Amino acid sequence: MTLRPMLAAVLLFTAMGTSAQPAAVTNARVVPSQVQPNTVAALDERQARDWGLRPEEWARFRQLMQGPLGVYSPQLDPLTALGIEARSEEERRRYAELQVQAEARRVDKTLAYQRAYDAAWQRLFPGQRRVSLPGAKAPGTGNTGSGRLAVFIKADCVPCAQRVQQLQAAGTVFDLYMVGSRQDDARIRQWATQAGIDPAKVRARAITLNHDAGRWLSLGLPGDLPAVVREVNGQWQRQ
Repeated sequence: MTLRPMLAAVLLFTAMGTSAQPAAVTNARVVPSQVQPNTVAALDERQARDWGLRPEEWARFRQLMQGPLGVYSPQLDPLTALGIEARSEEERRRYAELQVQAEARRVDKTLAYQRAYDAAWQRLFPGQRRVSLPGAKAPGTGNTGSGRLAVFIKADCVPCAQRVQQLQAAGTVFDLYMVGSRQDDARIRQWATQAGIDPAKVRARAITLNHDAGRWLSLGLPGDLPAVVREVNGQWQRQ
């Protein structure tokens, strides 16, 4: 007879524990939802600062990439995306200047590391052929004597495609730079395909495909594109 109250108490305790458990789980789920927005906001603020943008500009970039621009060019960097969708000439000029500055910093860092890499190679493997890092051999940064041409082209340029086809047919090795590529690899590959560039030559590095990233303007050469240039005695000249 005495077991019945005890059994009832056990059943009641179990029922209370079962009913209390969902409340504890619910409370646990509230915590991430409170922390996550702050984490995302901090990340957005840091990324905006890295690109030299204001928080509202970074928010506009994210909004743009959720629309048609992000579908057509999902790999666009923030400055290019905002520049393409600039709402005024002032905005367009601002993003262009920020991008030139960012590219200049990137090239400087790449070249600085190339010099450190070359020095390390010389210490560890003196006398052996040195290897260049991707992106380190830009026009005017040490290609003297390489014999390679630099060919600057742009999209929607029939003479550009014709000139490249002539060089390829002649067996010329060259580095191709697309002006206005918007740092979009797919844009360069599409142009190369339409221009009839042999993929085998690209794989063999007889022809390289590169973003211009302001190099053409930095050379300060006159004339329109296409431009075929070569370094002669430290100076780049049209061929």
